[in-house]
Amino acid sequence: MHAILHALSITASMTWAITWALILGFAFSALVQAVVRRSTVVGLLGDDRPRTLAIAAGLGIASSSCSYAAVALARSLFRKGADFTAAMAFEIASTNLVVELGVILALLMGWQFTAAEFVGGPVMIVLLAVLFRRLLREPLLREAREQADRGLAGSMEGHAAMDMSVRREGGFLRRLCSAEGFTATSHVFVMEWAAILRDLVLGLLVAGAIAAWVPDSFWSAFFFDGHPLAAKLWGPVVGPLVAIASFVCSVGNVPLAVVLWKGGISFGGVVAFIFADLLILPILNIYRKYYGRRMALFLLVTFYICMVLAGYAVEFLFGGLGLVPDPADATIPTEGVSWDYTTWLNIVFLLLAAVLVVRFLRTGGRAMLGMMGGAPGPGRTAGPAGGGPSA
Repeated sequence: MHAILHALSITASMTWAITWALILGFAFSALVQAVVRRSTVVGLLGDDRPRTLAIAAGLGIASSSCSYAAVALARSLFRKGADFTAAMAFEIASTNLVVELGVILALLMGWQFTAAEFVGGPVMIVLLAVLFRRLLREPLLREAREQADRGLAGSMEGHAAMDMSVRREGGFLRRLCSAEGFTATSHVFVMEWAAILRDLVLGLLVAGAIAAWVPDSFWSAFFFDGHPLAAKLWGPVVGPLVAIASFVCSVGNVPLAVVLWKGGISFGGVVAFIFADLLILPILNIYRKYYGRRMALFLLVTFYICMVLAGYAVEFLFGGLGLVPDPADATIPTEGVSWDYTTWLNIVFLLLAAVLVVRFLRTGGRAMLGMMGGAPGPGRTAGPAGGGPSA
């Protein structure tokens, strides 16, 4: 019982330490999504040229941070005519280059990890585009499109189908500052939280349990801590494998990344681990449903190669620049609640979250929550904020 309470105590402390950062990240993301109309996205992603992939990454950054919703939305874009490579670039960016991920990485592990994510993410997208051009053949792509058009359900289909952006005309600020902008922001904010909550709670529980129960000596031996070159070479290879087995994705894998970093995994290994939220076993099964077994295997192999290489890129780039932080500086919160800046920030941002939740509930939000796991395909509406067709 004492061991369980110790693990739960670490989980609670970690949750309190990152609450304000999560609310800040999701609020900023909601503001952007409120004015970015999803109906315009497909027309911008029609090929795999560098400019198109850059646009795909930018749109992904402004989109959902929920891995399941991002995967479902990428399939939706592909079905509507987006280039497959561009859809995958969108998917990678929408889970690994979002604001909330960067804020939490900086808070718990240091700004260097945030920088590494935003360097490694584009590297991974470029590598993936190269591999797809070299290895992806038309018969496999045609087979994947035929499977995608069957519309088999994966997870978070209803959430991915909702376009909650403002419909009124006008400039960015005019739409954002309108009543519709307030409603749209509240809808995106709450729906993003609802989508991510399961994985966030699971990630915090897993991180708390591992921090409390797994001795440092195990991780030190597993990651070759004390053997610098071997650790740097091994970390990016094993990081994604740990992620695949952990079942934790999206922002929820950051608390576990802190534990692994403290345990001795290399800098590049942490980055590769975080990228691998798109390869956890449930999502691999969704790839199988969406695109067929052969494409699911193709995505597993190509994504894994790109994650490993991106991990090596940031490992040696940041190492060469002397920017790899000391693992001792990473934080596994254990103090609980105290009257410091974290508590005051949590109070302020929890009040902001409460305002957005109230607005959400007063503008048809309950019905939207019931639609989160709905069927894929066109025809689903987003409620009072957007009211338009799905993406």
